[in-house]
Amino acid sequence: MRTSFVRAALLCLLFTEGGWLRAQNKPLMVEEGRYSVHLLLHTIGTETYTVTQTAPGRQVMTTTSTTSDRGMKRTSSTKLEMGPLFAPVVLEQRSSSGSSGPSGGSGEDVSLTEVKGSSVSILERGVGRTMRRPPVAFVGFGTMPASVQMMMMRYWRVHHQPARLPILRASEKALPLEIKLVGHDSFSVKGQMVRLTRYTVANLMFGREIVWMNDSGRLAALMTFAGGLPQEEILEGYEPVEAGLEHSGVQQEMLDLDDLDRKVPPEAAKAFAIVGARLVDGTGSPAVENSVVMVRDGRIVAAGKVGTTKVPAGMRVIHAEGRSLLPGLWEMHSHYSGVEFGPALLAAGVTTARDCGGEFEFLTTVRRKIDRDHALGPRLLLAGLIDSGGPLAFGYVDVKTPAEAVEAVDSYADARFEQIKVYTQIQPEVLKAISDEAHRRNMTVTGHVPAAVNAFEGIADGMDQINHLQFVTRAMTPDGSPGPLDLQSERAKRLIALLKEKQIVVDPTLGWGEMAGHPKNVDVASFEPGINAAPFTLSSKFRALGVPAGDEAKFHERIETNLKVVGELYRAGVTIVPGSDTGVLGYGLDRELELYVQAGMSPMAAIQSATIVSARVMKLDGDSGSIEVGKRADMVLVEGNPLEKISDIRRVVSVVSDGRMYDSKKLGRSVGFNR
Repeated sequence: MRTSFVRAALLCLLFTEGGWLRAQNKPLMVEEGRYSVHLLLHTIGTETYTVTQTAPGRQVMTTTSTTSDRGMKRTSSTKLEMGPLFAPVVLEQRSSSGSSGPSGGSGEDVSLTEVKGSSVSILERGVGRTMRRPPVAFVGFGTMPASVQMMMMRYWRVHHQPARLPILRASEKALPLEIKLVGHDSFSVKGQMVRLTRYTVANLMFGREIVWMNDSGRLAALMTFAGGLPQEEILEGYEPVEAGLEHSGVQQEMLDLDDLDRKVPPEAAKAFAIVGARLVDGTGSPAVENSVVMVRDGRIVAAGKVGTTKVPAGMRVIHAEGRSLLPGLWEMHSHYSGVEFGPALLAAGVTTARDCGGEFEFLTTVRRKIDRDHALGPRLLLAGLIDSGGPLAFGYVDVKTPAEAVEAVDSYADARFEQIKVYTQIQPEVLKAISDEAHRRNMTVTGHVPAAVNAFEGIADGMDQINHLQFVTRAMTPDGSPGPLDLQSERAKRLIALLKEKQIVVDPTLGWGEMAGHPKNVDVASFEPGINAAPFTLSSKFRALGVPAGDEAKFHERIETNLKVVGELYRAGVTIVPGSDTGVLGYGLDRELELYVQAGMSPMAAIQSATIVSARVMKLDGDSGSIEVGKRADMVLVEGNPLEKISDIRRVVSVVSDGRMYDSKKLGRSVGFNR
C-alpha cells in the first residue's frame, strides 16, 4: 500500500531532471479529475481539478467547484501550489454565492495561506494570522475541496503518517488533524474489483469525516457535514458504488459511536436517587425545594420532597443541593448528521431530538443503536423529507405525482418515522396526497409551507405543523408582501385564529434566523455565548455566517418583529415548540428558549415548550416530558434556577438519559466542547 502512495508522490516529479519543461516552455498536466457533489444524497454540483508541473519540483493544482443548493448558486475556485513531496506553498480559495437560497447572503469570500521559508501568513474569511511553520504541516480552510484533501492525504502518507498533523489555520485554536486508517472496502466497478482504503479525519470539520483512497493514491469519495448537513463527494467512475460507499460510511459511523461510548461511560445507572435539588417537574406545578427523585431500571419510581419520600437503604444517592432538576429537553428541529451530535446534545440536557430531514440509512441505523444498545445520543424521532423540485429539490426523495407521494409516505411509515416533512417545491395536489396518506398511516405532517401555497392553503391541504416562523409571517400580509407586519390586521388575526382552531404546531427557529441573518460586524458571542465553548471546527463556521456588515438597527428590528409574532401566537394559545435547526449544537436550543422569554413567555412556559408540550405534540406525553412516577427517566440537572433566570438552563451539570446519568462536561469534551 505504501508503495502505491510513493508512486503517486513521485508522479508529479517525473520530469524534474529531464529537459521536457525547458524544451516545451509550458506546464505539463499530470493529473485531472471530476467529483460529483451531493447534499443529503441529492446531486447539487461538481468539482473539477487539474494538477500541472510548472517547474522542477513545483506543482500546482487548480480546483473549481460549482453547486446549486435549492436555488443558491455557489462557485469556489482553489489554487494549491506545492513543492517536493506535496509540501504546501500557497493555498488560495475564492468563493462567491447568490442571494436567493435558503439562508440568503451574497458576496465573495477570499482565504489565502502563504508559506515563505519558516514563516506562514494566513488570511481566512477576514481573520489574519502569522505563525512559524511547523516541520510537518498542511494547509486548509473550513470547507476543503475533495481534491485538496486528496493532496492532504498524500502529504500525510509520504510524511510517515503522523498521529497528529498540524493544519495551518487563522486561529491557534485549530487542533491538529487526526487521520486514521480504519478499514478496506472492495467493490465491483464495471466488472472489475477495486479496493478502497477507508480513513477517518478528525478536526478538519466537526466530527470525523470519512475518506476513501484508491490504490493509485486518488481520493475516491468522502462523507462529511462541513456545512451542517450530510454531504458527499464521489470521484467520476465510482458513482455505480455510491450506495455501497454510503453503507460503509454508516457502519464506520457506528464504530466511531462505539469509541465515544467507551470515552464517556455513565456515572450512575440502574438504581439511584437525586437528592436536594429544586424539582421543576414540567407539569407547571410550583417547584419543589429540597426534593428526592428516584430512578430504577430506566424509570422514575418516586418524586417528592425530602422527608416525605424515603430513599431505600443501599440505593446510591447523588447530592444536588443548590441545583435545579428538570425534565430532559426536547430539540424539535435538528438535522442529526453524525454520531458526534449525540454527546453534544446530551451535554446540553437534550434527551429527545426530532430530526427534520436527514439521510435515511444513517438515521435509522443510529436510532436503532441508541434504542437497542443505549449508545450515546438522545432518543430520536424522525420526520421523513419529501420534495418535488427536480434540480431545486432538497433531499433524496423527489416526488412528482400523488401516486409517487403515497409511495414515499408508505416507505417512511414502514420504517417507523413519526412524521413527514414537506418542502418548498411540492405542488398542492401532491401535498394533499402526502397529508392524506400520512394521516391514514397515523403520521403527522410538518415542514416548510410549499411555495405554491400559503399557510392558509397548506393547512387546508393537511399540514399539521409548520417549521420556521417566516411561513407564518408571510401569510399575514397579502400575497406574502415584504411590507410592514400589522399583527392587528384582519388577515393576521384570521391566521392566528386558524392556527389555534386547527391546533397547528409552530416551530419558529428564531435562534437560527438570528444566527444566519446577523450582520457580520455583530459579534456572535453577544447573543450566543455558547460559541465560546464550541470547538473551533464549529465556532469558525458560525463566526463566518451572517450578512454583510450594515444596518444593525434593521437586524434588531427584524428580531423584535419575530418576538412580537411569537408573543402574539403564545398569548392566543397556539402551540409552540423549540428547535435550533443547524445552529450551535445544544446551545442553539438554549438560545431559542431565551428568545421565547424575551417574547413574553414565562420561564416555566418556555421550559414546558421544550418538555411536556413537545412530548404532547409527538404523542409521547404519557411516557416522557415530565418528571412523574412511571415515566421514562430523562432529566437534566443545572446550576442555578432557570425559573428565575432562563439562561441558567445553559449551566448543565448532569443529564439522565433513559435512566443513565452522564457528566455534562465529559460528554461535551468527548466531541470538542468546553462546557
